[in-house]
Parts: sequence; C-alpha cells; structure tokens
Amino acid sequence: MRVTRRLVFSGCVLWSVWITAAIEPISTGIVVGIAAALTGFLARYQSVLYYFQECCRPEWISYNKTGLKYDLSMKLYGQHVAAEVTVKAVTGFMNNENPKKPLVLSLHGWTGTGKNFVSQLIAENIYQKGMMSNFVHLFTATAHFPHEAHIDKYKTQLQEWIRGNVSICPRSMFIFDEMDKMHPGLIDSIKPYLDYYDNLNGVSYRKAIFIFLSNAGGEKIVEVALNFWKDGREREEIHLKDLETALSLAVFNNKNSGFWHTSLIDKNLVDFFVPFLPLEYKHVIQCGLSEMVSKGLAPDKEVVETMARDLNYFPKEERVFSMQGCKIIPARLDFYI
Repeated sequence: MRVTRRLVFSGCVLWSVWITAAIEPISTGIVVGIAAALTGFLARYQSVLYYFQECCRPEWISYNKTGLKYDLSMKLYGQHVAAEVTVKAVTGFMNNENPKKPLVLSLHGWTGTGKNFVSQLIAENIYQKGMMSNFVHLFTATAHFPHEAHIDKYKTQLQEWIRGNVSICPRSMFIFDEMDKMHPGLIDSIKPYLDYYDNLNGVSYRKAIFIFLSNAGGEKIVEVALNFWKDGREREEIHLKDLETALSLAVFNNKNSGFWHTSLIDKNLVDFFVPFLPLEYKHVIQCGLSEMVSKGLAPDKEVVETMARDLNYFPKEERVFSMQGCKIIPARLDFYI
C-alpha cells in the first residue's frame, strides 16, 4: 500500500511524496530528517517562502470584487441572473470575516451556458494561481466516482480529502462537476462540512467554498425562458425569484441527479441555486468573436455568423435558443476559419 507524506509549513504545502509500505520505516526516517532540516531553515526565512511558494495567506489568496464583476460583465454572455447572484454571493461571503457556514453555490443549466467558466472566474479572482492553485480542488463525477459499487469507499475518501485540505487551508475551494451524473447519496457524506458548525473535530469549514455544477434542472430553466419569449418579454426581465424555487424542487426530485432527495437541499444548506439561461443566436456570435481573439485571430463577424447559422436551435421554426451553447464553438470555429 502507498501513503502520502506531505510537508506543510505555515499554511504552505512544500512538497508531497509517495511512500511504499514495505520500506515505510526507512522512508519515514528520511522524510522526517529532511523535513526537520527544512523547517528549521524556513522558520528563519519565512518571507522568502511566502514570496516563492503558494501559501494559505493574503499574498496568495485575496478576493478581487472589481475583477470578478468585470469578468462576469465582459466575458460571460447572456447570463445576467447568474452574474448578479454570483457577485453578490461571493462578495458577501468573502467580506465576512466570521461566516456561520461555508459558501455553497449550485450552478444549473444546459451544457455550454457558462457554469464551468463562472467557477473558473471565481477561482481566478480569489486565488493568485486560479484553478491551478493548491487550494482549489475539482472533482468530476465520471472520473473520480465512476462505480456505484464503490460508493462507500468514495464517501470515506471524499471526507478525508476535504478534511485534510481544509486543515491545511481554511479558505479552500471545492468544485463538483457533473452533479447530474453523481451517484445519489454520495454528496450527503459531506453534509456536516456544509452545516452551521463552529468546527468538527478541531477543523472549521466555515471559510471554505463549495460549488456544484449540474445540467439537472436545465429543462425547468428553459421552460421559464421560453415562456418569457412567448409572452413577448425580454430575457433581462427574468429574475432569480422566477426560477430558484422551481429549480431547487426539480433538482431535489430528479432521480438521475446526485442531488436526489439530498439533505443538502432538504436542510437548506445550498445558499444559492444559480440558473444559467439558454443562449440565443446573438450570444453565440459573441462567444465566437471572443474565441477568435483567444486564438490570436482578428475577429471576423462574417465567419462567426456562418458558423452560428449552422448550429442547432429551438423551437425548430423560430430558432431562438442554441441547443449546444458556447461549449462546441472552439472546435467548430476551426472548421470555418
């Protein structure tokens, strides 16, 4: 069996090493010896460590409200509800030096509407290294929890991973993608960490952030957006109150979702259900032009419009909403350039 030895100094993970059980006594002695020598050196030169090595300190973790607001307004298209809720929720939480519980956001909508992108923007405006930070942890249901038969093992591993990382850095972020593909019951294993506790076994989780991403509830969001369009109302008239209650119920009662009858919803531990609206043709154009810029190309609206017209929309006759959103644009655009 292999175990992990990590050297942590003043909130900084300096390095990790795998040790095989068969040589445990020898390896442990070497690791302890190196750690003791290195710790003695770093105790004298802490400022050098904080400059070069990512640590759980303000030098590396600092919320940029202006940056997040700008990124959401300039880089996220067609999601006025999600943008407003995200800024208010994250700002309120990060400005509170003594929160009562972790921040828990659940982002819902069809593929390609911006859920992953928003979680990335949140990370980039809190952690200097963004998604590459040692304190940002991404879990994908199909990759990390693929087998239903192993659900009990997954529960234990997930609890240990969260507990261990929050012990190192209270301001940790955990992102769970593909919640609609997660085995029901698994996510309930972390309920205690999301609840109103000062600490659990000496560890406080109140400054951590948990973000769930899911396609579940997307149909309900589309239904509301379609009704507004049929009534001749602008999508900008849609507010959180028009969606949140129906969305939470739809997710809670979806047997194919990791949130099915979860205590996280039943006990009101999710602070905000953030809806992502289906994108319109004009938003696809915006995504395409931005993608050209990211590829180092001059924006060509004619090329992007040609690509956008070839995508699928619904209702079939009116072609109002994109069925794929912006997710496939990077690959599709290459075909038209």
